[in-house]
Amino acid sequence: MTQTRTYLDYNATAPLRPDARTAMIAALDLKGNASSVHAEGREARQVIEAARVAVAQLVGARAADVVFTSGATEANAWVAAGGWRRIYLSGLEHDSVRAPAAASGAEIVQLPVKSEGVIDVAAVAALLADAQPLADGRALMCVQAANNETGVIQPVAELAALARAYGIAVQSDAVQAAGRIALDCAVLGIDFLSISAHKIGGPKGMGALVLRDGAALKPLVRGGGQERGRRGGTENVAAIAGFGAAARAALNDLELQSAIAARRDGLASALRAQTPELVVIGAGADRLANTLCVALPGHAAETLVIRLDLAGVAISAGSACSSGKVGVSATLAAMKLPDEIAKGAVRLSLGSDTTDDDIRRAVNAWRDSTVGARRAA
Repeated sequence: MTQTRTYLDYNATAPLRPDARTAMIAALDLKGNASSVHAEGREARQVIEAARVAVAQLVGARAADVVFTSGATEANAWVAAGGWRRIYLSGLEHDSVRAPAAASGAEIVQLPVKSEGVIDVAAVAALLADAQPLADGRALMCVQAANNETGVIQPVAELAALARAYGIAVQSDAVQAAGRIALDCAVLGIDFLSISAHKIGGPKGMGALVLRDGAALKPLVRGGGQERGRRGGTENVAAIAGFGAAARAALNDLELQSAIAARRDGLASALRAQTPELVVIGAGADRLANTLCVALPGHAAETLVIRLDLAGVAISAGSACSSGKVGVSATLAAMKLPDEIAKGAVRLSLGSDTTDDDIRRAVNAWRDSTVGARRAA
């Protein structure tokens, strides 16, 4: 008999939505190049522009400000290559923000982080007040909308207001936030926002960078003038169509977040009932409804992930992009968690189609992999 598996790793990637699959299959039959002026080309162009509107609506932006990319990693690299002389960021940022920032040649200034995993707004205000001004004003602040490991939501609007007072541009990596909290680029007051299709049930290898009207960036990919001259290369019409369909569905998911949060909290309570020493990381802060980051002192994260996988439950040890690495993640290091907690942290992330049966199977697998493993030893 085939084992029923439970997938609780939505923050790594969400399963492809049926709407997105349908849109992609239909788009595969389009003949035209979207840059062509004939009927076939115009048909492809219409699909792209309809998807652009859907993505813009998801993040509260103008459609004209959405530039399709291969994903948020490309979008983040594009922003980092903007010729900044100073970049402010915290250890909470994803590797796709921190790595290109480090390679940019800009001065890197670390933003202070509180123990619950939130950037310290008051400390940032003091830091900016004491900072040596730049003659050309080429400074950038990177503030993720929500952390991929802990789910902790960051005070983007407050930090953006501080940055603007000093003439600092602001980027927000909203990969985990899109479809889980309401986003409005104008309200947030940011210059750049990046998202990925596969985090919201769209195809992998597709994303977008949203540029505030008037926020100029030199193209990272030069070519034939696609995307209004901002990113060259023939558009991946099928993937863009899937992205648009996923964005429309994800916008509707905002209504489901309270129910998802209740299911997540029920999961946390059930896990704690099995293992009272359980630590919920980021519990003191506002978090995404779907994200539960926990640790068992004395239990290695990698061991827990493997045991649950063998029991038919997919979870992750921190970020999926770095889960194969040995050591403490940058996020947990920034929070200054004790090693016994940081090295044992695992993430369980839910989706809109996670069921009570999924939760029940996860709890049973956790019991067998922790309490049962101790008894067997």
